[in-house]
Amino acid sequence: MSLDTKAEYRAQIADRRENLRRRLQKIVPGPSGFVWEVGSGHGHFLVAFAAAHPGEVCIGIDIASDRVRRSERKRERARLANLHFFLADSGDFLAAMPEHAVFSAVYLLFPDPWPKRRHHKNRVMNPEFLATISARTKKGAVLCFRTDHEPYFRDVLAMVRAHRGWAEAAGGTLPFEEATVFQKRAERHFTLVATRLSDKKSA
Repeated sequence: MSLDTKAEYRAQIADRRENLRRRLQKIVPGPSGFVWEVGSGHGHFLVAFAAAHPGEVCIGIDIASDRVRRSERKRERARLANLHFFLADSGDFLAAMPEHAVFSAVYLLFPDPWPKRRHHKNRVMNPEFLATISARTKKGAVLCFRTDHEPYFRDVLAMVRAHRGWAEAAGGTLPFEEATVFQKRAERHFTLVATRLSDKKSA
C-alpha cells in the first residue's frame, strides 16, 4: 500500500467516525448510560428489549447493511423512539462515542467465534475490547456474552475473570431473553453475565 493510499484510507476512517460521532451526539444520554448490542443481526433481540424497556436508549450495530435495514424496518413497525441501529463495526463505534457517553449494558450474542487460532485476532471479544468498554461502563452495568462455541466461551470467561473490574454472575441467565436467529439454530449455547464493580474511571 502506497503512502497516498494509506493517507486516503486514514482519511476515510476519520470521516466515517466523525459522521458517526455527530449522529451519536444527538442520541446518547449522559451518565444514565445506554444499552449497546454489538452485532445486532436482524434486530430481533434489541427490538424486543427496547419495547420492554421504553426508558432505555438502545443502540445496535452491525457490519452488514442488509441486516441494519431489516432491523430498522422492525423498529419502525414497532414505533420505538428509544431504539437506533447503525452500520458500523465496534472499533469505529467506540472511537466515535461522545465523551460523556457510558454503557449501562453491553450485549454480544453469538458473535463470530473465528475458531481457527490464526483468526482469533478477528474476534470482537478480546482483551483490548474488554479494556475499552470497561473504561466507558458505569458501575452496576452488565456485560452479556452468549455463544454456541465452547472454546470461545472459555476464553472470554477467563478474560473477564482476570479483569478486576467485573464480577461474574451465577447461573448464566441473561437479564432479558429473546431468542435470536442464531440461537434458534444452535443445538446448545453458553452464557456469561458479568456486573461492573467500579465506575468507568477504574481499571
